Amino acid sequence: MKILENEPMCNHTSFKVGGPARYFIKVDSSEEILEALKMLADQHLPHYVVGNGTNLLVADTGFEGGIITLGKPFSEVEELGNGKFKVGAGISLGAFARKSIKMGFAGIHKLAGIPGTLGGAIYMNAGAYGQEICQTCVEVESIDRNGNHHVRPAAECDFGYRTSLYQGLAKKIETAEIILSATFQLEPAEVSGKDSYTLETEMQECMAKRKASQPLNMPNAGSTFKRLPVGSAEMPQQIAPGYYIEQSGLKGFRIGGAEVSTVHANFIVNAGGATANDIKTLSEYVQKTVAEKFNIQLQREIILLGNF
Repeated sequence: MKILENEPMCNHTSFKVGGPARYFIKVDSSEEILEALKMLADQHLPHYVVGNGTNLLVADTGFEGGIITLGKPFSEVEELGNGKFKVGAGISLGAFARKSIKMGFAGIHKLAGIPGTLGGAIYMNAGAYGQEICQTCVEVESIDRNGNHHVRPAAECDFGYRTSLYQGLAKKIETAEIILSATFQLEPAEVSGKDSYTLETEMQECMAKRKASQPLNMPNAGSTFKRLPVGSAEMPQQIAPGYYIEQSGLKGFRIGGAEVSTVHANFIVNAGGATANDIKTLSEYVQKTVAEKFNIQLQREIILLGNF
């Protein structure tokens, strides 16, 4: 276990902002997770698990608690046979997606461009281009602060649009769980008349769309706001919030160093020298403006951590 004190979170988030975490703890086993949790509990400090920090905004004052990050032993991929894989929560989603392509399995190959870890993808039920984690995930393993291991079938993980059971559990320190691994059931490419080359081509097409439509050259945390649910329960649909933000004339609008991207309106970027407060204030201004113009309430997709 490696422990850093007063570690700047700007070094661990894709926004490149955020003050110091009281402790930044890298763990390599379940035993070390429990050791870290005990240390924090003894000091009455909260914890938060961070993967690549790609959907996270940490306050300028930092986080008075412990940031826990999973080490290399949590990045293993175990093939169980017949398209079933047990995957550590610490591996990047892109790495697992590419591995599945090489082995000729479809189901998550279009998610390769999502720049987070598998644990974060489970936590948020990440998705893109018609694929979502919940579509192929069959089981999730986690551990709570008392050392109890939980193995839940996907049906019990309450997956929804960018949400899961684990977000609800995380609201209280007593119930929070740390995701250790997940099991996936993927489909052989040939079942749908494809092969590894076809899957690779589809992945590259998705990557090219992402590159062309998103401000990947500037620090950001992905989509700032969740898609808007419309339609009936029988025929649910979603509307991209970027449309309403752009129609509100907010593309390029800035507060401090934070800017509504000129490439994609549903991205707030660090245009240079932004603070976490700049980004939060800009997101609130966007919410207020869109609400006044269209009577629509945008919900943030990015997670706020610390005292703002």
